[in-house]
Parts: sequence; C-alpha cells; structure tokens
Amino acid sequence: MLNNGSLDNCEDSFFNKFMRAYIALSVFFMGSFVLIVPTGYSVGPLLLLLGSASLLLLKPNFTLSNRDCWIIGVLGGYALIVGGMSLVEDGARGLDRPVRFLLAIPVLLLIIRFPLRLASVWSGLAVGTCLAGGWAIWQKIVEGVERAEGYTHVIQFGNLSMLMGVICFAGVGWAFAQPHRYAWGTLLIAGGAMGMLGSLLSGSRGGWIGLPVVAFILYQGYGKKLPNALKVIIISGVIAAGVAVYSIPQTGVQERVHAAFNDLSHYYSDENRDTSLGLRFEMWRGASQLILQRPLYGWGESGYREAMAQLGEQGQITHQASQFGHAHNEYIDALAKRGLIGLAALLALYFIPLRLFASGLQHPNLEIRSVAMAGTLLAVGYIDFGLSQTFLAHNSGVMFYPFWLSLLWGCYSVLIRKHEHSA
Repeated sequence: MLNNGSLDNCEDSFFNKFMRAYIALSVFFMGSFVLIVPTGYSVGPLLLLLGSASLLLLKPNFTLSNRDCWIIGVLGGYALIVGGMSLVEDGARGLDRPVRFLLAIPVLLLIIRFPLRLASVWSGLAVGTCLAGGWAIWQKIVEGVERAEGYTHVIQFGNLSMLMGVICFAGVGWAFAQPHRYAWGTLLIAGGAMGMLGSLLSGSRGGWIGLPVVAFILYQGYGKKLPNALKVIIISGVIAAGVAVYSIPQTGVQERVHAAFNDLSHYYSDENRDTSLGLRFEMWRGASQLILQRPLYGWGESGYREAMAQLGEQGQITHQASQFGHAHNEYIDALAKRGLIGLAALLALYFIPLRLFASGLQHPNLEIRSVAMAGTLLAVGYIDFGLSQTFLAHNSGVMFYPFWLSLLWGCYSVLIRKHEHSA
C-alpha cells in the first residue's frame, strides 16, 4: 500500500511539514475569507488547487476506497455531463463553471495524501461566520441597507452564511473531544449563531425553509444522548431567539415574512405577478412548458433564454419573468436546460454524497461524526437552497460546493481509515 517517492520518504521530512502547514493555512482561508472579501470564496480553493500540483512530483502512497471513487465519480460525472452539453450548445464559454467540479478532484486527493488536522477546518469556519455576521450587522445597522449582502449576491450571502453557521454547529462534537473543549465549543457555537444572524439580516428566505431538516440532523447526531433538561433548555432558547428576531423590526425578518404572504396574495389574485415570489412562479410555469417540449436533452443555456423570451412576447408569462437567464429553481432549471440527463447528474451530485456522509451520523468517534454531519449538512443545504434559487448558476455556488465536498470527504475518508485500522 505504501510506496513513497523521493520527496517524502520520511513522514517528518521538511517537505511533508511544509505541505501540511500550507494546506492547514489554505483551509483556514477557505472558511474565513468566504464572505468578507470580494470573491473570497475562491481564495482557499485556489491555494489548495495550487498545492495539489505537488502530487505530480510524488509517487502515490495511498489507495482510493470505493467510497472515494463514488465522490470522484459524481464530481467528474457532473462536470463532464454539464460541461459536454454546454460545450455543444454554447462553445468553450460553457465550460467555465462545470470545469470547477473537475478541479476539485485534485484537492480531494491532496487532503487524502496529506491528512489534515480538523482544527483548521473548524477555526476557519467559525472565524468566517463571525466576520460575516459582524459585517451583516454593520451593513444593516450602521450603513442602513435594506438587506445585508457582503460582497456577493444577497441570496448567496445569506444562504452561505447560514450553511457555514450550521456546519459550525456540527463541529461542536469535535470540540468536546479536544483538550480545550470549552474554548472550542464556545467559538463554534458563536460562529454558528453569527452565521445564522448573517442569513437573517440578509432576508434570504429560501434557506430558512430547510431549518427543520437541519435541526433533525443535528438532533440525530448529538441530541439523542443529551439529558432531557438540557434538551428543554436548548429548544426553549431557540424558540425565544426566533421570537426575538421576528419581533425586532430592525432585523427585517418580520417584513420579509409578511412580504411573502403579500406576494402570494397578489399573484393568485392577478393583482401583481411581478413580485419576488410571483416572478419565481412565472419562471417555473414558463420553464415547465419548455420541459414538456424537450424532456430528454433540454434547451441549453442560450436556447432556454430565447425560448423564455418568446413565452414573454406571447404573453404566456410576464415580460419581466422572461428576462431571467435561469429558473430560480435548481431542479427545474437543470431539467429545462439539460433535460433528464442533466437532472440525473445534479441529483447524483447531491444525494450520493448525502448518503455516504449520513452513514456516519451515529459513529461512536466524535471526530468522525462531526465531519459526517458537516458533509450531510453541506448536501442538505444545497438541496434546500436549490428549491428557490439556481445556486450553481453563481460563482460562489460552484466554488463552495465542490471544494468543500472534496475537503470534507477527504477528512472523513482519512478518519474512517484510521479508525478501521486501529480497531
């Protein structure tokens, strides 16, 4: 199994120490820079991708498990299917986003080759969510913006802030297996709370829909063994926090909830179809018509835009709804543009990692369980966000998911092997 190259024939060599330090710093940046600097979601992945070039200088000293191959398969499969269909339809420009899923594969191999201490993962996320939440507070209270958005699209900012926050909560189990458990636990809980606050101040309602599922996953991982009294305290605290956030007008949550009901009322009464929710319904209605016409291969990016514009001209959907380049629903968008083949690739991209990570939610080792929960929440978050936003149509969406999937799976795979070999 082991076949070391000349550069790393000793685990304590300078090269190995340098690479582990480099990877740890890159992973920290991957969490901490996501939302608080322009295109911050690209910093960590780019550094890790550059680091993966070192694999070309080394002989492999690891083998891939069947589970590793499944993750590589869904990343590569999605890239090849979507990239291939985009190449035929739109030329080389259609490869921009799909190719990033291929580029995440060397990062997965790098993490497996140079096992990573989880402290850099959790500390980066906690710092990133605290900064994102703090920036959202500044924008909302000091600058007086209607919805906090950081340096990316407001929906992307809110949903990624929430996702990073709930992943911080997943790390609490790891924290309490560490020597400085209370310091780590406090940091991660604070990071989780600030990530949630960032989402609330952004007013991105789509992410809120999945919170009951997130709560169920966290309960499955950690809640069952908690004393009943502590469960009551936690549930009461969450309810109290939710009531407080809704009741304080400055958060904007109450306004966004009321706006959703008003949008529904205006749409179904035909008073106004061009509200936030109304436009989504119109886009979904138009895309559904296109799906029925080309169910297998879809219309492609350019074809979709042209066909939707025609529906707008014909009055079958509102003119404003016909101007959007995507359907504001990941699944409808994939089906309309790439047909059943594209939808299958998308579902595999989410549900295969979800299944593999979820198998570790009850693992007796808290480190393994925390990473399994983080990976599960990553997939669940994107499944949820895709219901009301075409998340992978944005640069932040196609940088965050594949590279965090590679990072978390690499960590999980290494921990599982270590546990199995020591058993």
